[in-house]
Formats: sequence, C-alpha cells, structure tokens
Amino acid sequence: MRREDADTSGGDAGLFRYELPGGWTVLAGRAAVDNDRLSLRLAAPADWWFHASAVSGSHVILRAREDAEPDRETLRLAAAIAAYHSKARGGGVVPVTWTRARYVSKPRGAEPGTVEVKREKVLKVRPRLPEG
Repeated sequence: MRREDADTSGGDAGLFRYELPGGWTVLAGRAAVDNDRLSLRLAAPADWWFHASAVSGSHVILRAREDAEPDRETLRLAAAIAAYHSKARGGGVVPVTWTRARYVSKPRGAEPGTVEVKREKVLKVRPRLPEG
C-alpha cells in the first residue's frame, strides 16, 4: 500500500490519493471546496462515499470497480481514512457514515463542504492511514 498526494496537475488537485490492497483507490478532500468537487463532480454514482459522523472532516471516495465489490476490510480501511482526515482523528473509535455516491447531494444554498446523505450506514473504526 502506498499513500501519495494526488496529482496537482490534473483533476485530482486538492485531493489525497491512497492505493489499497486489491487495486482499490481512495480519494480524500483537503478542504471544503475540494470536498464539494470530489463528492459532487468527480465521484461516479457507483463509488462509495465516507465521512466521519457529526464532526468536520474530509469527504472520502472509494472508487468502484467493474470487476469486483469491496470486501468488508476494504470498506473499513476507507472509513478509517475518513476518520483520520477528520477532527475526530485522536478520538479512539469513530463512527463513519458511508453510502454510495449517488445518494449524496448538495442542499440549495448550502455552504461549501455541506451535503445531504441518504441511505447511509455507519462503520465504527479507529482513524488510520494505509501502511507503506
């Protein structure tokens, strides 16, 4: 596994990029405007969306793949990245909301980084980044 800042010359500018085992890619926003762009423009409807519950933090996308569904450990690792990129980073076990990106929308007139989430589930994880 490796963590690298997303390419600053293209569409991933302002994002963190992580490569997970099994060929999965995770993107995380750096700031509220990056979160909006990631969640509302860059995310495909089939991607998975994550955010630490009830605290400020990055929106995180686990890119969907046509050839596979993520296992529980991959979902938990993406949730742990969302917890790490939140104000709950030092708080032990963190609840992280997750859903498909198709269920994330922006309320009219909402501030940058504010979204509405439907059909969400919660994973409880410890904040961490992938090793390596």
